[in-house]
Amino acid sequence: MHGTDTHGSGTDLGALVTELLGTAGTAGSGRAAATVHGGHEATLRQTVIALRAGAELAEHENPGEATLLVLTGRVRLTAASGAVEAGEGVLVVVPGERHGLTALADAAVLLTVAKLAG
Repeated sequence: MHGTDTHGSGTDLGALVTELLGTAGTAGSGRAAATVHGGHEATLRQTVIALRAGAELAEHENPGEATLLVLTGRVRLTAASGAVEAGEGVLVVVPGERHGLTALADAAVLLTVAKLAG
């Protein structure tokens, strides 16, 4: 089960990662995503993003405070302040500036965003 968990039933992230990596592998964009908690209207949102090796999330703004937990694979997060490479199990704080993400290998990450008020 995935999608917004409003009843405390939990989400099997392993199964979701497998599903999304399969989808990303055949998608023209090389990526797939599913929100597992919250949504655009919520303050807190958690989204699993799967990327085929070489796929990118183009540079974009940070809507609030955010972290990225690498669930599998390896990624590079780039921003004006620098770049960081991270592998499975590594938690990265997303800088509060424009940034992009590139998969250095097939990868899945859990993006957690807390939108800033205003």
